[in-house]
Amino acid sequence: MSITENGISNNNAERAKILVEALPYIQKFTGKVVVIKYGGNAMITPELFDAVIEDIILLQLVGIHTVLVHGGGLEINDMLDKLGIESRFINGLRYTDKETMNIVQSILCGKVNKDLVSTITRMGGSAVGLCGIDGKLFEAKKLDMNDGEDYGYVGEIVGVNPGIVVQAIKDGQIPVVATVAFGVDGETSYNVNADTAAAELAIALRAEKLILLTNTRGVLREKDNDESLIKHISMEQINELRTQGVIQGGMIPKIKCCADAIVGGVRRTHILDGRIPHSILIEMLTDEGAGTMISADCVLTNQL
Repeated sequence: MSITENGISNNNAERAKILVEALPYIQKFTGKVVVIKYGGNAMITPELFDAVIEDIILLQLVGIHTVLVHGGGLEINDMLDKLGIESRFINGLRYTDKETMNIVQSILCGKVNKDLVSTITRMGGSAVGLCGIDGKLFEAKKLDMNDGEDYGYVGEIVGVNPGIVVQAIKDGQIPVVATVAFGVDGETSYNVNADTAAAELAIALRAEKLILLTNTRGVLREKDNDESLIKHISMEQINELRTQGVIQGGMIPKIKCCADAIVGGVRRTHILDGRIPHSILIEMLTDEGAGTMISADCVLTNQL
C-alpha cells in the first residue's frame, strides 16, 4: 500500500475523490424518482445480483427514490422446463396460454419478487413487493399486433395507477414491481413486457430517470465492438441511427421504450450493461458513465 506525503494511503485518497465526484449527482437527484428495469443477464450470477441490490440500496440511502421493475424470463423458462411445457415465442414475445400464465404469475409475483425483497432487506435496505395487479397498478387488454397471430395472455398496457407505488416511496420503501397486469377486458391477468411496463411507470411517476439493464454495453456504432459505444443520443438522432443500421434487432424496442418515456416527460433514459458490476452507480454518479443515455437534449456535456 503506497502512502502520500500526508500519510494517507493512495487507496483512501482515491476513494475520497470518488465520493467528491459523486456529490453533485447526489445533490441533483436527491428526492427524485428513478425507475430501474432489472432482469435477464443482471440476474444470472450472485455477484451481479448483489451488485445491483447494493446500488439500489445506496441510492435509497442518499435520498434517491428508486423503483425496481423486474422480469424473470430465465426463471419462467426453468419452471416450464421442469414441468415439461415448451417455451414458445412469436415475434420475440412469449406465447402465454392459461397454464403458462399461471406459471408466469406464480414465478414473477411470487418467487422472483419475494426473493428480491428479501435480498434488499437482508442487505440493509427497506423494500415492499408489488405486482401490476395490486391497486390496478398496470391495467392491460389483450395484445393485438394486427398480424393475425394470437399471443394468448400477453397484454398491452392501457393504464397505470401509480398510487400504491407513490405511497410505498412516501413510507421509505423501495417498491419492487413484478410485471403482471390486471385485465380490463375480462377476468384475467396478463403477461406484459417488462421494459414497456418500466417506461409506462416512469411516465406515471414523473420520474427523473428510466434505466434499462440489458446484456450489451448500450448502443454500439459497430456491432460487437464495445469501444464503439455511443454515450449520448438525442431524440433527433434516433431515426438517423436506425436508418444507418446502428439501432437494430432487440435494441429497437428498448430505444422505443426510452423515446416513449421521454415524450411522456421522463427527463433522461439509460441503457446499461447488466453484466458490469455497479453499472447503475457508474452511470448515475460519475462523470464517465457506463452506457448509453437517451434524452431530448441535442448537446450533453455531462451526466447532469
